[in-house]
Amino acid sequence: METRQYPKPPADRQVYLFGTCIIDLFMPAAGLDAVRLLEREGLTVHFPRGQSCCGQPAYSSGNPEQARAVVRAQLDLFPHDWPVIVPSGSCAGMMRHHWAGLFADEPEVAERARALSERIYELSEFLLRVMKVSYLGVPEQDAERVVLHTSCGARREMGTRVHGVELLDALPGVTRVEHEHESECCGFGGTFSLKHADISGAMVRDKVAAACATGSKRVVSADCGCLLNIGHAAKYQGAELEVEHMASFLWRRVNGTDADESLNP
Repeated sequence: METRQYPKPPADRQVYLFGTCIIDLFMPAAGLDAVRLLEREGLTVHFPRGQSCCGQPAYSSGNPEQARAVVRAQLDLFPHDWPVIVPSGSCAGMMRHHWAGLFADEPEVAERARALSERIYELSEFLLRVMKVSYLGVPEQDAERVVLHTSCGARREMGTRVHGVELLDALPGVTRVEHEHESECCGFGGTFSLKHADISGAMVRDKVAAACATGSKRVVSADCGCLLNIGHAAKYQGAELEVEHMASFLWRRVNGTDADESLNP
């Protein structure tokens, strides 16, 4: 995991949002809440309409040609030298750490990918380390106990668990509780859950059981694939456990609004 040097907030207050395909298809409210959080800090958010996927599904399935085609289609969508904010740690990890390597035989394209990767930030990372957000003085709400889940890629490539911990712990009325399986994979892993369904199912059952054992009724994460997996598994098991994207949870707490049940898959 890298030690990253963070810049000052962008002088022109302009940023891009890379929304991710899962947010677009399954959890659009999380994308909208990410925009609201960024606008709360006085930023103008630009969303290039041609964006699609970060290429991770093809890459992690051993299909580099397909991954290159997906990445190549994104490279010209962010022409200005603005930060690119990604409300997903695993997608941000793919974009920051693997895009340039896909084009090892094409130096010119590799350099474009590398230059773009330097501007990639996971949402909570950007809020904390670049914008230096403070949520002191946000509206008072009911006390809430939550469990944090950080995807494998977000934890090990982007180091974003520390950002999630810091943000949650700074919220008035929020108590973050840890559980025995917090550092373990939820079992999703993209196509892993399809190719190894039995193993994947056992892993997510352990995750749900450990989260429920804390007494918390909500899992917060910045990775939609994990949220979909944990949320559906909890419902299948009849567990009293809801899931919420980090962006939506933060916006709800700082904006003083109630939980939106539509956020749960």
